[in-house]
Amino acid sequence: MDPDAVAKAFVEHYYSTFDANRANLAGLYQDASMLTFEGQKIQGTRQIVAKLTSLPFEQCKHIISTVDSQPSGPAGGMLVFVSGNLQLAGEQHALKFSQMFHLMPTPQGSFYVYNDIFRLNYA
Repeated sequence: MDPDAVAKAFVEHYYSTFDANRANLAGLYQDASMLTFEGQKIQGTRQIVAKLTSLPFEQCKHIISTVDSQPSGPAGGMLVFVSGNLQLAGEQHALKFSQMFHLMPTPQGSFYVYNDIFRLNYA
């Protein structure tokens, strides 16, 4: 397993899904998953998807600047750190963001998001 290739594929899938239909991200989380969104901690697939689908915008586009990854722990997990810009529909200026994912392997050979931390970066 090449961590950089897995991270790149995950990031492309996650953000294209987020930008097209956030509800479809449910398959990437499990009941033990936790999202910290701007300091608010949310646990469980249903609650995480409810938070993401309730964000106060209809459409957005993530423009990824960097993707860093590392293997994490003996269970085959992976850390993925992303930075980039978030362009909201109808807004002139993009918002800078950072997001960290802790991915864990599934018995089927894919990964799910165990931890997810998102922050807007204000200058």
